[in-house]
Amino acid sequence: MPMESLPVEFLFTMTAQVAPPTIIQGGPQGSRFIVSVPGGTFEGPKLKGTIVANSGGDWVTLRPDGSMKLDVRLTLQTDDGAHILVTYTGIGARGADGTTKVYSAPLFETGAEKYAWLNNVQAVGVGTTTPGGVTYEVYALRA
Repeated sequence: MPMESLPVEFLFTMTAQVAPPTIIQGGPQGSRFIVSVPGGTFEGPKLKGTIVANSGGDWVTLRPDGSMKLDVRLTLQTDDGAHILVTYTGIGARGADGTTKVYSAPLFETGAEKYAWLNNVQAVGVGTTTPGGVTYEVYALRA
């Protein structure tokens, strides 16, 4: 029988700052917005730290129906100095209230022994854009 909900574990809240985009209008898949990430923070029960300034960005495709396709790469630095690569794709759509809701599927990569458990996590992120940024609640899917 199909599940009605999925078991998750809260990982962290991440708030990313975004710089004004470089825009490529009218491409074959839609307009592209290339957005650098000058910084941000993340914090949860097992890890916290900052987004390394200008270590990644978001290659957003604005699709003909008004939705957005996300393609993001970021580097996190934990408060104890470990580096974690985060990559994700996702979808964004403007809500009736004017905010943009974003949904993502983050994957993590690190060589830091303390955080190696993240290498085997499929996460989901649920977020909202803010002026100058985006905030996500990030969860690990659990069996």
